[in-house]
Amino acid sequence: MEEDDLSKYVNDPLWPILVETVHSMIMYRYHKTYVEEKILREKPEISPRELAARLGIPLGEALVILYEL
Repeated sequence: MEEDDLSKYVNDPLWPILVETVHSMIMYRYHKTYVEEKILREKPEISPRELAARLGIPLGEALVILYEL
């Protein structure tokens, strides 16, 4: 994911609320680990939308995971 694409979300005033919400999701920790260990090794430039579709997770969760990794 290009930095410019992510910056439009990160610079939004609601970004901290999204991050807090995603961190409270039960499966977030496991999704993040799976993405780090499996998906990013196979496809390091995966888009948030593709990641969300592939894992069946919300786009917001995919955005936070990719931002943090």
